[in-house]
Amino acid sequence: MNTASLPERPTIDGLEPRWARRWDELGVHRFDRTQPREAVFAIDTPPPTVSGSLHVGHVFSYTHTDVVARYRRMRGRAVFYPMGWDDNGLPTERRVQNHFGVRCDPALPYDPAFVPPEKPGERQVPVSRRNFIALCERLTEADEVAFEELWRRLGLSVDWSMTYRTIGTRARVAAQRAFLRNLARGEAYLAEAPTLWDVTFRTAVAQAELEDRERPAAFHRLLFTRADGSDLEIATTRPELLPACVALVAHPDDERYRDLVGTSVRTPVFGAEVPVHAHRGADPEKGTGIAMVCTFGDTTDVLWWRELQLPTRTVVGHDGRFLPEPPAGVDGAAYAQLAGATVHAARERVVAMLREAGRLVGEPERITHAVKFYEKGDRPLEIVTTRQWYVRNGGRDADLRTALLERGRDLTWHPAHMRARYENWVEGLNGDWLVSRQRFFGVPFPVWYPLDEHGEPEYDRPIAADEAALPVDPSTDAPPGYTEAQRGVPGGFAGDPDIMDTWATSSLTPQIAGGWCADDDLFQRVFPFDLRPQAHDIIRTWLFSTVLRAHSEQGTLPWRHVAISGWILDPDRKKMSKSKGNVVTPMALLEQYGSDAVRYWAAGARPGTDTAFDPGQMKIGRRLAIKVLNASRFALSTGAAPGDVTAPLDRALIAELADTVEAATAALEDFDHARALEVTERFFWHFCDDYLELVKARAYGEHGDAAAASARAGLATALSVLLRLFAPVLPFVTEEVWSWWQEGSVHVAPWPDAAELRARGGDPEVLTAATDVLTAVRRAKSEAKVSMRADVSRTVVTGPSAVLARLAAAERDVRAAGRIQELVLEEGARWVEVLLPDRVVEP
Repeated sequence: MNTASLPERPTIDGLEPRWARRWDELGVHRFDRTQPREAVFAIDTPPPTVSGSLHVGHVFSYTHTDVVARYRRMRGRAVFYPMGWDDNGLPTERRVQNHFGVRCDPALPYDPAFVPPEKPGERQVPVSRRNFIALCERLTEADEVAFEELWRRLGLSVDWSMTYRTIGTRARVAAQRAFLRNLARGEAYLAEAPTLWDVTFRTAVAQAELEDRERPAAFHRLLFTRADGSDLEIATTRPELLPACVALVAHPDDERYRDLVGTSVRTPVFGAEVPVHAHRGADPEKGTGIAMVCTFGDTTDVLWWRELQLPTRTVVGHDGRFLPEPPAGVDGAAYAQLAGATVHAARERVVAMLREAGRLVGEPERITHAVKFYEKGDRPLEIVTTRQWYVRNGGRDADLRTALLERGRDLTWHPAHMRARYENWVEGLNGDWLVSRQRFFGVPFPVWYPLDEHGEPEYDRPIAADEAALPVDPSTDAPPGYTEAQRGVPGGFAGDPDIMDTWATSSLTPQIAGGWCADDDLFQRVFPFDLRPQAHDIIRTWLFSTVLRAHSEQGTLPWRHVAISGWILDPDRKKMSKSKGNVVTPMALLEQYGSDAVRYWAAGARPGTDTAFDPGQMKIGRRLAIKVLNASRFALSTGAAPGDVTAPLDRALIAELADTVEAATAALEDFDHARALEVTERFFWHFCDDYLELVKARAYGEHGDAAAASARAGLATALSVLLRLFAPVLPFVTEEVWSWWQEGSVHVAPWPDAAELRARGGDPEVLTAATDVLTAVRRAKSEAKVSMRADVSRTVVTGPSAVLARLAAAERDVRAAGRIQELVLEEGARWVEVLLPDRVVEP
């Protein structure tokens, strides 16, 4: 090559914007959709939640995916690597409420002239649903621009012509089509049932979105009245639900209460008569051994209520306050003191009433226990009776559960032990998937309900949309066979007011990105996908739900492999998350250390392993990137060029390089980016610290033209292979060096071939023997506190004849690198003696 074209002072600063633009111009990352399915590698990229900003955890996991994409592209596959934006759902609504200072009130009419307040005040301004959705659209579009900018800066090799939004037309059509087909097959159904409810957001919550949090509580001991007038002591942590009590439950083998089963008792203060039942779910060791069943305090109440076929006494409304009217059988005067109260206030009032009536035993016993929260909520969940849409998921169908477990076993997991999390989730399901939400910014259910002569909806006769008309919004579109004038009038119709859970859309990311029913040619080339990369905490939500949807609709797995990444932990070993306030935003890190350095830190983490946030590793990554520049410049400055490798030392290097390529390739085939980086980096430092020093003099022609040609060919071969091995992790610096001496992009260059290298290689022990002597010489100079450039009068190497023969093959290189005036090789026990002028050091 022309060494005059090498930069005098190469730097990693400023590489990112220059090469990102160039990749776009060259179409390096563009998906070639002319390729047949067997030549395609399709990635079901996680669509990040658009709710403000990305954090370093996103950079961590998305780097893992990009390493896979870049590697597969170099293996000759047409990589389908789209990017989606998960922009619907509660996180977006919360951000819009806080950013603009508004809240949605669906009862308000649309105001086309509405302008949000310049400075949000303490009280949020109510706006119509249509106005609210417009603000959601406006903010998410701005966020998505910022997200794409950061992803480009990080070097994600996404095909940016293939993006989608989970609130976009394509996603809404796919989600509504899938729901309509679920409905037609009987997999989706509408039911009125006890529902986990977040009183802050006033929406139903699914099992997969639950989070247990330890909270302080207290056991209160209450006195019920038996039929004979005697007292019966009950312990409860929720005395405020006393007016919702519908039964007592004891274990059938508990002799204390055997005679009580089948009788009735009366609740204190509220005077309701409730039956006593036996149930094996009652714990004789908990409290007094007999428990209240209330509608509803927790999921156990729901279980007992359902199995014992108990009545319902509802007291808590959708707003988290006690309803204005008492349930049947409850003393109205006593209940009037609770009407409109929050759960906390009602608890205090009921305890006071019990104490005043003499029906509270002693003082409450303070405890802590696990309380269920919505994962995005701040207040404990309540259980209220609501009408919701469900999709069958195996929670109540043993055959479907078995089929979904088999799907999990057919999937190849990386790492393999993560499959247990999937199986534990499927086996622990206790109900179907609740997919409806009482929110605003999401995909509407494509159904309406006919109204009877009284204007009441007939929920058992839903009117489904026509697939050809999708997407539809029942709040503004009329159903087939009706006109808008019939909305809300007797004999007319009412639209379903709810939206789908965001996972109901995200569970279809392979179908959305792949063009299901919209681009059949594309779908046939990419589905089932090859890879789903994701974090371990959403195996129960995103991974499981995607498997369920593909099983139901396509009768197959949605992908062949799943690669699980861990979490990023803060210095206290806690997960980084926006809700905890301990996240680090990545742009400053990318600017300070460079994108390659941040990617180096991310790629060094083992698959599936939680990793501490460590800027120290980013500093190491930056030094590595700089070393790649400088070592490459040095190697190329010798005139490195392709050719025959003839010298034993150079052939030894090629043999070692073949082993490195083989190990890195095997690791990446198993989606182990950390192992691939580890073996590549180890060889690179060996190449820099030892081989470059050993061949430097020869490469510059000190041992003749033939010897120089072999050294330069060895340097060129090693540099070409190393740049390609590093390219998936360090895309910017490798592209920069590649451009100094090669045509095209390193990222579409063929991946190195270990077999081809091995055919050109020799005995790797030649390099090992030479390196051992050079290391001993360096150690001797270091201990003597002399410069590494100091001459060595004499070095004596003893060892087996085979070792000496290998060393003799590289003698000139060893003498030149160590500045050894006389090198003596003698058979004997392995040992090296280094003689410096006027001093002998025996390392």
